[in-house]
Amino acid sequence: MGNFIHPRNYKSFLFSRSVLKSVHSFNLSKMVLKKKKDIQVAAVIVGHQDLETLRSFADAEKENLASLLLRCVQLTDGLVQIHCIKQIVPLLEKLDGNQACDPMFQSCLDVLGRIYFSVGPKNPLKKVLASSLNGLPELFFADAARSFTCCLQEELRTTNLYSYRRVIDNISCCMENFNLGRTSIMNLFKDVLLFLQKVLVGIPEENRKFTGNHIAQTELMHDLLTAIRVSVTLVQKVQDITQGDLWKIPSSPIWQSMCGLLSIFSKFLRNDDLLQNIQSTSGLAVILLIKTLCATTEVIPGLVNHLILHSLGSSGVPEWFMSSCGSLCVEDIPGPALLFLCQGALAMLDWKNGSMGQSGEKLLLDIASVLFHLSLQLKESSLEMFLSRILVMWTHSALDIFESSSLNLKSNLNGNSDTVGRLLEYVYTHWEHPLDAVRHQTKTIFKNLLQIHQCTVEGSACVSDPFFLGLIESLLRLEWHVKGKYTCLSCLVDCVGIENILAVNKMIPSQILEVMGDQSLASYASDLLEAMFKNHKNRLKSQSLCSPWIDQWHETWVSPLLLILREGSLEQTAYIIDYYLPKLLKCSPESLSYMVNILQTSTNINTGSCHSRGSLGALMACLRTARAHGYLQSSSHVTWSSLVSSAKIKQGLVHQHCQVRIDALGLLCESHRSTEIVSVEEMHLVQFFILYNLNSQSPGMRQQICSLLQKLFGRIQESSQVLYKLEQNKSQQESMNDSTEENPSKTLQQYQDFMSSICNSLFGALFPGSSHSTKFSALTILGSIAELFPVPEGKTQAVFQLSHEIDFARVKTIMECFSSTFEEVKILAFDLLMKLPKTVIHVQDPLKLQALFRAAVDLSTSTKPYDCVTASYLLRFLIGQEGLLAALAAFFNDTPGPSPCQSHGEEPVAFVERNTLMVIRHLLENLEREISQAESSLLQAAALFPMYGRVHCIIGTFQQLSLNNLVLVTEWRHIVARLILTSYRLSAVVAPVVQSSSPEGLIPVDTDSEMASHLQMILNEIQPRDTNDYFNQVKMTKKQTHLGLEDLAAGVPVMTTSAEMKGKEGHSCDVTAQAVLVCCWRSMKGVALLLGMLCQLMPLQSVPEAPDGLVTVEQVKNIGDYFKKHLLQSRHRGAFELAYTGFVKLTQVLTRCPSECLQRLPEQWLRDVLEEIKSSNPSSKLCATRRSAGIPFYIQALLASEPKKGRMDLLKITMKELISLAVPSGDSPSSVPQVHALNILRALFRDTRLGENIIPYVADGIQAAVLGFTSPVWAVRNSSTLLFSSLITRIFGVKRGKDEHSKKNRMTGREFFSRFPALYPFLLKQLEVVANTVDSDSSELKLHPNLFLLLLILGRLYPSPMDGASSALSMAPFVPFIRRCGHSAVYRSREMAARALVPFVMIDQIPNTIHSLLSELPNYTDLCIRQNHVHGMLLQAESLFGDQSCLYRYSHPIDSLP
Repeated sequence: MGNFIHPRNYKSFLFSRSVLKSVHSFNLSKMVLKKKKDIQVAAVIVGHQDLETLRSFADAEKENLASLLLRCVQLTDGLVQIHCIKQIVPLLEKLDGNQACDPMFQSCLDVLGRIYFSVGPKNPLKKVLASSLNGLPELFFADAARSFTCCLQEELRTTNLYSYRRVIDNISCCMENFNLGRTSIMNLFKDVLLFLQKVLVGIPEENRKFTGNHIAQTELMHDLLTAIRVSVTLVQKVQDITQGDLWKIPSSPIWQSMCGLLSIFSKFLRNDDLLQNIQSTSGLAVILLIKTLCATTEVIPGLVNHLILHSLGSSGVPEWFMSSCGSLCVEDIPGPALLFLCQGALAMLDWKNGSMGQSGEKLLLDIASVLFHLSLQLKESSLEMFLSRILVMWTHSALDIFESSSLNLKSNLNGNSDTVGRLLEYVYTHWEHPLDAVRHQTKTIFKNLLQIHQCTVEGSACVSDPFFLGLIESLLRLEWHVKGKYTCLSCLVDCVGIENILAVNKMIPSQILEVMGDQSLASYASDLLEAMFKNHKNRLKSQSLCSPWIDQWHETWVSPLLLILREGSLEQTAYIIDYYLPKLLKCSPESLSYMVNILQTSTNINTGSCHSRGSLGALMACLRTARAHGYLQSSSHVTWSSLVSSAKIKQGLVHQHCQVRIDALGLLCESHRSTEIVSVEEMHLVQFFILYNLNSQSPGMRQQICSLLQKLFGRIQESSQVLYKLEQNKSQQESMNDSTEENPSKTLQQYQDFMSSICNSLFGALFPGSSHSTKFSALTILGSIAELFPVPEGKTQAVFQLSHEIDFARVKTIMECFSSTFEEVKILAFDLLMKLPKTVIHVQDPLKLQALFRAAVDLSTSTKPYDCVTASYLLRFLIGQEGLLAALAAFFNDTPGPSPCQSHGEEPVAFVERNTLMVIRHLLENLEREISQAESSLLQAAALFPMYGRVHCIIGTFQQLSLNNLVLVTEWRHIVARLILTSYRLSAVVAPVVQSSSPEGLIPVDTDSEMASHLQMILNEIQPRDTNDYFNQVKMTKKQTHLGLEDLAAGVPVMTTSAEMKGKEGHSCDVTAQAVLVCCWRSMKGVALLLGMLCQLMPLQSVPEAPDGLVTVEQVKNIGDYFKKHLLQSRHRGAFELAYTGFVKLTQVLTRCPSECLQRLPEQWLRDVLEEIKSSNPSSKLCATRRSAGIPFYIQALLASEPKKGRMDLLKITMKELISLAVPSGDSPSSVPQVHALNILRALFRDTRLGENIIPYVADGIQAAVLGFTSPVWAVRNSSTLLFSSLITRIFGVKRGKDEHSKKNRMTGREFFSRFPALYPFLLKQLEVVANTVDSDSSELKLHPNLFLLLLILGRLYPSPMDGASSALSMAPFVPFIRRCGHSAVYRSREMAARALVPFVMIDQIPNTIHSLLSELPNYTDLCIRQNHVHGMLLQAESLFGDQSCLYRYSHPIDSLP
């Protein structure tokens, strides 16, 4: 019930002065220095009439209630108003009974009521007012209740649908720990129910009017959900509110209202247009109302049984039940409605104490049967999560009812019962479900299932119980790659103890540690190990009270760990240190000394190498982990220096193995307490480390070095605050845990010297010509220093400031990093400059600024792409300089105008907007001029001034500006409009190349006399010539005075691989085909990103008179049409991929846009393109080659923008259309729509953003791909191949290793067909067709197209532990067809058939199957022996022996887990 009551309890914590001192001394100084978040409380505003009323009753002394309220409502600060409201009750306590009849008092109560109902539910004022009025003296309660009842009655008269939410929130608040509100609800209970009925009917009707407007519909749906929850809360409290059973008379208005609510909720359950949360809550409400309306408890289970079993008896059914929800019993209801009814029954009925008797036990078993049936039908991800949670609720209900259950129920719920067996089947098929929530719930189901069986076992018999022992043996037989194995074993450890598991296999700890080289299994393995060694420790301690037990525990759990730490692979040891070692030390901190002693003795013998850690590496790892988790600290007098010498640490800091060096550095930098003093020895060792490791070539190691040093600098910063405080209060020095003989001032000076030395080393590493890795490390560390040691504010003292180490030479050094060819170095240099104070940069000189600006502008036209990136960061840096405005005014010979910084009251950063505007305007003017030249000669543009650099700089410049707080709105609107039009012009120039059928082809040649025909030349000359002569001959450029288009049409090869152009200074330069193509697609990239950024960041001008909008609705529509055109027509992958990036930004904006016409655009565009694909119009410009080019990207962007928490209607419509097109049909005149559909489906199944919403369509996709393989058209078969490959990855996961037969990317047959039940009959039928073709009597070779696909899928399965437990998905029908496929004449097919046979043969049938295979072998006397048949049968027998031989040590399969 708590799901529907949302108490908002505000608690305040008061700290004593001593606690605050300890926080200053020992806790993070960030907590001390962090600014307190300002709490914003909206002030109460009352109407003019109430204000006049209070003024009329206020006394001259301003001490009565009216004066207090008047002063409160006149305040503009909500926090101060809260203080005034808290004074109301103390004032009322001073009044006597005679003043209760005073008109002033009554008027003030009315005003308080109106204030309460006018304040929003999240405003703290509402809670404070309710809390204060709860202390109202009993003398005034009746009058106050009368006033509040009148106010609530006025609220209930609301007829505006969009005000319903406010009234619902007020009703909810009245029921939350508010006596006056609760009394008001009691007085108007009938009216409240009628109002809720009106809301529940009106909102769905209004929702239907807003089809396509996702924002409005989402808001209405949330209002409806809130109304349902309030209704449920109200019904839960009906007994308390009505004070009696008089309302249960059928003629009572309350009874009729309750029946009306039941009817409404029953309709909600069947309404698929509503959100699943609404349907789920409606299911709870239906069961709650039935429970409330029933006269006796014994009747309830029978009525609920009618609902969930879809049956209606002839007698004993109340009339109100038939009229209100009888339709749920007599009509077909969807699976989700049935699921939510089961949830309601489990959540709302009282299962404890056996209050419902035998009928309640029957209902519990019937619910389980219904849930098992639904688990085979419901495959939508959200419904699967609901189902898993409901099964958990069922197990909890079963545990509750066990306390007073009958013997019949106990027999139906023991480990050998059918119900528990089906629960186990659900666990086995869902323990590796792709949804984390389902896997977590599966673990809870298994844990509760064990408890249920435990309740049926007497005393301590559970240890030797056959059910538990069978589970242990069966689980241990499974492969260690099965994640569910770990969770189930950890649950069994708690039930039966670790001894019983180790008795089966003593090598389990070592086996689990071996598995931890796989990151996907590391967390599961560490959790299982933790459960095991904790259980082992507790049992050993309890059994060995006198004798030492720790040695046995070390031998079992620590010794295997040390062995792997010394000799294991890098991945394995890394995951063991991260996941397992901290848990081991937490369980037994005293084991650290044991590990250190063992490793210390062998460090001289086994120091390790570049491939293994050795004993030294293992020692560093153990010490680092221990210190990071608080087991090595000065407060306990156990530090690393007391366990290991500095020489060993130095040896680790320069070890051959990179991870050993990182662990040694981590030992120095990490600490459990961030205020721990950094010793001088640690500082020297860190300096020693930086000297040799700054130039690390491993990106991962560089990241770890920078992260660890950042932690060290954080310790210095935070401990320095403690030292400053100690210096101010030297008398408190003895209270510190870090007792140091040195003076705090001396330690602070050592800190300053150390940081200064580090900065000198880092700046010294940034010399010209230093490697990328050195620059990356140095800039990253300097950035961390600048961030951790900012300019102090107020009285805060700083131990170090980076600005004190900066001069102009070092600023120049940082700026020289912009010339690096690696963009990440440019980013780090720019971020570092932005973190420095403006006073230390020293580039305000106009001449310096002009020189830098000129260099940036020149770089923006470079033909080297990384130069324009340099120009972008240089311009972004210059925009932040206040003197740029005047410098550029002199540069352009223009008057600068009034500086925005000079006007009084203007923000100090206003110059950034002015600078940005001027820079973008200059870049735009140059770009427009260059586009005009490119329209005449694209070759000249590609050779001399590629335009993508200008666009890239414009995009980067915008990132320095907050576009939602602009001052120069008019100027920006003009600039944005010009940018959009210029983008269209640039796109028109380069589009013919990227939209060509062969954009990677040859270059267009133009001369000055041919500029007019330039675009037509491009279109003709880049067409492919498919003759060998054309591509084999080397052609040279010839000077021509005229180039006729008729020659091009005739196919005369007038093109070359390069063309000579004259530069600005008359120097000749070659223009290659690659240069033209790079220029064009990079320009298209820039245009796409620019338009996408404008739509995403610019405020929308939804109406012409909007004051702050920069982009109009019409401009957004035009941008959308632009993206649509280029995504659907571009051939060059780089062009349409980047257009897709911009289009995604646009679609995200459209989805959240308040304009209804823009919201509908994605759906309209999607329907248009699907219709165009279906039509297969010969005049269509859609690209049918190149995997449909940009069409899949276009549809991906439209679907990915759809809100994931909604109903995903667009995805459902699209998948239905595409699957119908992808499945072959004989009446289709063209195969082009099928090719498009297959290519689009491939892209959608690969899109991770669609997540589990795409899983319900996997089975249909597999069918389309398999059937597409039989098409006579090559394009269809090719697209089917690509789709099939994507689906295999989507089903079985991304390949994680080189082993094709690894079980990491496989699935049990039971799980596969449970998740995709539609594939069971389809694959069986297709396999039969294939087998008939392979095993024909004709000697002619016949290879069915689908043979490989079917065997590939079936070969990805492996034996399931539940094979044979359910006949619905039996694997047996596949066996004869797979065996016949082994007769294929193709060796690869026989091999795959042998592998595919294994998961379909049950364990107890393996001997019979092998015997049958061997018996079919021909005799040597036979006249006709087919060697392929013999070989295929032998391969199948070998596969059965190889995969299942480990199972034969068991005499018979265990029923619970075969």
